[in-house]
Amino acid sequence: MEIRHYLQLLRKGWWIVLLTALIALNTAFIVAYFTEPVYLASAKFIVSPNPSVVTGYDVVNSLEALDKRSIVATYGEFLNSRRIYLNALEALRLSPDTVEDYTLTAVVLPDANILELTVTGSNPQLVASIANMVGSLTIDYVSHLYRAYDVSVLDAAIAPLTPISPQPVRDAGLALVLGIIAGVSLAILSEQIRIPLDTYRNRLRMDTTTGVYKRQYFERLVENELTQSPGEALSLGIVELSGLEELSETLPANATNWILQQVTDVLRKELRGNDAIARWNKNSFILMLPLTPSIAASRTFERIYQSIKRPVDLPQYDITINLDPHIGGAVYSNNISLGDLLSQTEEILQAVRQSGEDAVRVWDMKNPFWADDAPAEE
Repeated sequence: MEIRHYLQLLRKGWWIVLLTALIALNTAFIVAYFTEPVYLASAKFIVSPNPSVVTGYDVVNSLEALDKRSIVATYGEFLNSRRIYLNALEALRLSPDTVEDYTLTAVVLPDANILELTVTGSNPQLVASIANMVGSLTIDYVSHLYRAYDVSVLDAAIAPLTPISPQPVRDAGLALVLGIIAGVSLAILSEQIRIPLDTYRNRLRMDTTTGVYKRQYFERLVENELTQSPGEALSLGIVELSGLEELSETLPANATNWILQQVTDVLRKELRGNDAIARWNKNSFILMLPLTPSIAASRTFERIYQSIKRPVDLPQYDITINLDPHIGGAVYSNNISLGDLLSQTEEILQAVRQSGEDAVRVWDMKNPFWADDAPAEE
């Protein structure tokens, strides 16, 4: 279940993964283009007993001494010596300022009497020359101090043909992998953040009992619709369940909520996709029908009335409830304000409630119209 959940999150945020990977890939190419290349040259040296000085039994002792690593490590320190490095630069007629970014490192290879000297820098010929010159000066210097051992060149440094960095193909591949990983993390994180935010927004705008809009948010929807289409017809209608109001104090909350949910289902079935429903008060709903004139609105309200006027059985409580619905509507016209439109809708509802005759009535300023006079649907 967890894997399926994360796959669903990635399916929604696939564009984040793709965008992050492309950004990482482009960044790698840009950095590689503007970064100065760095080259590495290495030379290897071997430490061994000096045959002209150490002979016979002394050779065995000298080899055993080399196994203690202290002698080889000492020669490694010579290669790392700042003094020898500066002498090498002087011999090559180089100023220390010109090779300020160059690095020199000497290490003793494991389980061997071999030293490796590496030099990195921006000039491939120069790093090889520095490595070879430092090695040469080290050999000359230690030959006068430790005559029992020889340090000789095993592999001389050669000018490298390709830099160790940047390497566009390698860096781009690594950046692509890291970009995908980062994109996957961002996609999952964004969905994890968005879901609680959407839940919070829904709590602000949706009625928890019925799942329709709250009154305040519905008014904003109507205001936006009037602003975007000021010259178009727009109908509002309040569906009041008078029978439910009479039983609100005696009927259990679970039963009341179930009835409201059933009425909500009826309203959704009768309305179009761009229509909106909201909870107006505890026993009534309000409907918005964009681009709907009075005749069409009256027909819709009449269908709703016929669907919800039937008695509702609650066998668990052994009662039958007559919802006794009333519907009052009004059509937007003559640029009246939202407040006037809502007031007119409530006045029509009150008139329907008090008349005791009409169950559905719609008011239209341009063409006063009562639902009872509506032409029959074919």
